[in-house]
Amino acid sequence: MQHLDLQVIEQALSWSRTGETVWLCTVLATFGSSPREPGSLLAARSDGGHVGSLSGGCVEEDFLERLQLGEFERAASVLRYGDPDGPQGTRITLPCGGILKVLIERLPADAATWEQLECLLATLRGQQHLLRSVDLRDGRTHLHEDDGLGARVVEAADGLSLQIRVGPAARLIVAGISPVSVICAEFARTLGFEVIVCDPREEAYAGFDVPGVELRKELPSQFIAADGCHRATAVVALTHDPRIDDLAMIEAVRTPAFYIGVMGSQRTSAVRAERLRRIGGLSEADIARLHMPVGLALGSKTPAEIALAAIADIVRVYRGRSRDAL
Repeated sequence: MQHLDLQVIEQALSWSRTGETVWLCTVLATFGSSPREPGSLLAARSDGGHVGSLSGGCVEEDFLERLQLGEFERAASVLRYGDPDGPQGTRITLPCGGILKVLIERLPADAATWEQLECLLATLRGQQHLLRSVDLRDGRTHLHEDDGLGARVVEAADGLSLQIRVGPAARLIVAGISPVSVICAEFARTLGFEVIVCDPREEAYAGFDVPGVELRKELPSQFIAADGCHRATAVVALTHDPRIDDLAMIEAVRTPAFYIGVMGSQRTSAVRAERLRRIGGLSEADIARLHMPVGLALGSKTPAEIALAAIADIVRVYRGRSRDAL
């Protein structure tokens, strides 16, 4: 997921605007086991201050140490970490024998850098998909509109350039606060989602404490209707309150959200489907988009198990896996 990358670009832009040179690192490819997927980001300053992640530890430590020693003055360079046959200094052993290929770009604090980072920030916030072309000879970059389809990173056959797809950060809108909602938000935040919890009930917020989660004291349907969803958004309704859950479903099917689910038993879901047809005016195609009951059929009973089933199903759909492939 890309919410961490959203934080990376926000911080990189903030540093750059104060006159700091920023080094932007992008995972280009992974071979074997790797905790971060292609396209993942890390930004750093010359003093070692950084945000983001490439490997979860060893690669970052090596890169930051070398950065503070004055390396990486080229506009763009590529390193392979974990390769036993690679250059001295990149032979770090990664988990399970993995190899990590990383693009390192030196971004001066100038108007061109600010414009590029602002475009990337807008993209991660859901405004559009971009294709970022990087010339490895001189570090020049170009941004183009993209459909978001295809591999995250495409390297030219001659090794002189590459293209990186940048799209909206994965977002989870949790409609209504309940014991399941709290755990669902925690799971999603850990997985890298941008998490937004909407509930108009003042009393519902008592005891809700999930760091890094945005709380909005309004009906979820209002937030969704106000362009709250993009194509990388999942919506889950988890209260058993039709005034919250049903309205959220009615608005969510009008958006490009990739996952829309609502909690309830099979019987409750059948009743809700009929109610949404009759009162909400939803078509059969709309109903078919709803995951009712939400989540994988794990036999869940407790709030934590229900939340686990919901998040697992969201990740399954996000990754393009069919239920039959599990």
